[in-house]
Parts: sequence; C-alpha cells; structure tokens
Amino acid sequence: VCSTWRAVSRSDLLWQNLNNRIWSRRHLLRPTWHDEYVYWHRTSNNFRHRRYVYRTLHFVPANNNDDNNDGLSCRRIALSDRHLAAGFSDGSVQLFHLPSRAHLSTYHPQQRDRLGRYSRAISGIILSDEKLVFASLDGDIHVVVIGGADADPPHRAHLGDVVNDGALVDFTGRDRWWVGLYAGVPGRAFHVWNSETEQLIFAEGDLTDPEAVTGWHLLTELTDLVGRVHVTARDTAVACTGPRLLVIDLHNQGLILQERSFQQELIVGSFDATSESLVAVDGRGVATVRRTENLDESCRFNVRGVSRRGVVGSMNSSGYGVMCVGEVIRVWEVENGVYLYSLRERIGEVNAMHANERHIVACSSDGTIHLWDFGAQ
Repeated sequence: VCSTWRAVSRSDLLWQNLNNRIWSRRHLLRPTWHDEYVYWHRTSNNFRHRRYVYRTLHFVPANNNDDNNDGLSCRRIALSDRHLAAGFSDGSVQLFHLPSRAHLSTYHPQQRDRLGRYSRAISGIILSDEKLVFASLDGDIHVVVIGGADADPPHRAHLGDVVNDGALVDFTGRDRWWVGLYAGVPGRAFHVWNSETEQLIFAEGDLTDPEAVTGWHLLTELTDLVGRVHVTARDTAVACTGPRLLVIDLHNQGLILQERSFQQELIVGSFDATSESLVAVDGRGVATVRRTENLDESCRFNVRGVSRRGVVGSMNSSGYGVMCVGEVIRVWEVENGVYLYSLRERIGEVNAMHANERHIVACSSDGTIHLWDFGAQ
C-alpha cells in the first residue's frame, strides 16, 4: 500500500466518518475511532454468523394492589449503549444496566384519575445513557435523568388529554423531536414536541382516523397494535397502520412527503424502521423492505407461519431484520432478503422485542426479559 494511503489510514477523522456512515456511531466509547470501527465491524460479523451470549434479566414486579392483573405484559422495550428499559401494562418501567445486567430502578407515572383499566400502560420509550423518556396510553409523558437521585420521581413533561386527543398508541423520538401517534379523535394523529423545551409544536393528521374505535378500546383491553411511528435522521417521521405507510416532514407541520396504501394489510407489530430502511410483514407472510426516503421497495422475503397477532419485528442499522413468529426468532439480511438463521432458544410467546447493532432483547408472556449479546469480546 502506498505511503499516502498509510498516512491517511491513520487519520482519526477518517475513522470517525466511517463510523458515522457505516455504523451510525456518533459517540466514542473506545480509545480511538479506529478501535470503535473495529469493534462494530466484529460485532456485525457476530450478528451475521449467530455468535452471541444469551442471558435473562430479572426484577421484582411491583405490587400495585389494583384491578390490573396483567402487570407483567410488556408493551415496549428500548436499548441504549449501556441501558435497557422495559415498559409494562401496569405503567411501570424497569431500567437495567447492560454491562452488569443489574436491575437499577423501577419507575411509575405520577398518579391521577384513570380513564380505563390500561390508561397508564406504557406506549413508548425513548432511551439514552443519560435520559429516559416514557409515555402512557393516556398521553402522559415522563422524563427521568438516569443517575439522578433515586428519590426523585419522574418529571411529568406533558399531561395527557384523552378526551380531546385520543389514546397515545405509540411514542418515539430522536435528537430534537418527540413524536406521538394518537388514535381516537379525527385529525389529531400526530403530535410533535421539541424535546429540548418539551413544548408541543403541532398536532394534526388523519393517519389513524379509521382506527379511532380501536384506539379507545386500548384503554380497557389489550388489543392489536393500532400503529407505529419512527423518527429518522433526516428530520422526518415514518408511520404505519394496517392499510397505510406515511412519511411526514417534522420541520413543516407534518407535511406528507410520501404515502403508500395496501390492499393486503400490514401487521403493525412487524413494522420497524431505521433512517435508511423500513420493514413490515403483510397478512400473507410477505415481508417488504422499503427505503424510508421515498418508500420504494428494496426487496422481499417470506416469513413462515404468520398469524395476524403472532408477528413481532425489529431491525437495526447494520442491516439485519429480526422477526419472531410463535416461539421462533429468525434473522434476515434486509439488503437482499437473505435468510440467515434462527436463534437457538425458544422462549414462548413474545409480547415485545427490539434489536440494535449489538443486542436482541425480547420479553415473553411470563414477564421474563431475554437478552442476546453479539458484542465483540
């Protein structure tokens, strides 16, 4: 190799740019950006070849002394580099430290009048190594500073208004945005906040208008998912319901940039997205991968044994799609739809699942949290 390239290859700025473009890494966790790149390259290789360490995480469930007998039904899971958060239908959020797998804290929303048995069930989590933000079906949004005083209760950033907004069926965020997807009141599907000021910017959209009745039912019974939403690095949000996919501009009051409708409805629980791609399975068991920028189809693959309630999906920025059907969790390469393998462990029915570049985490119906770690050793 020529001396010029050898000199360039020692540039930490070069490896920083490669980490950003290939692995979507913007925070240095190792001594140099070259070390960071090598770590994530090896981790991605482990993900492709099914090299992992499997463990379960344990916590003591809260005794709420109320009429909610399904407190261990996990509704949402989120991962950061060092933490894992799981939100349940009793309104509790369990926080774990990933390196030690220790349970750190249990958080509960501030108590108020409940409109429906599951009104405080967790409907979305935003997690970083410094902050935990979680939302419930009644529209309340709470913020926790990780590492703060244990006695400090979660700060309520937004007081929900179910009557005027409907049920908050999904909640997510990235960088400066929080985005909530509501169902129950026509014309108010999307609510967008500035995450720094915690101020609502706009509330509009008709994506979930056909699912209004189902949105209200979520407050009293654990039904199918109504819709999901994800925020991309391009300051857009991509959202999914059974019959529609939608991309909106967060800078421009929810302007619709792209839209697709489907005769064969999508299984909402199978939907997931990164800044580059999204994946969703339809009722025939066909998974379609699309670009989030324009919703153009990239590839397809078949998911065997699909039932409408029995598909939970996720994908990571490294290009791997994970689908759980029944008790089997399978992994595909989403760039070309190639099936890679299934995980060895059978954990029963899965209520929630999430994958990032290093981990796959799933919560089974008995409340056990299962963790597969593909990190380079």
